[in-house]
Amino acid sequence: MNVQVIMRDGSPEYAVLPWDEYQALLNAVGARPPAAAPASPGAQPRPSLSQLPMLRDAKGLTMEVLARAVGISPAYLALIEAGEREPDTAIRRALARALEITGWEGDA
Repeated sequence: MNVQVIMRDGSPEYAVLPWDEYQALLNAVGARPPAAAPASPGAQPRPSLSQLPMLRDAKGLTMEVLARAVGISPAYLALIEAGEREPDTAIRRALARALEITGWEGDA
């Protein structure tokens, strides 16, 4: 099995493995593999980065708290919220995770 372990602060945080090996593990334990959600015409559109301040406020997060959760400075988050900086994929992914939003991961 080809597993990559990602560490944070000296402790394992994530394990990454190829999709086919993941599927084999699920089959071995009798679990159903996750189904990809089909895109339906009536699905709500994903929020844009211009809505970031509203989304942050809706979660009750200050700029400082969200920035630290994402791993960036509050000043850089302010630039993103103002539309002056375009975050890379890793920052989009971290923002999506912190705000519990799907769809930003592949935009960058």
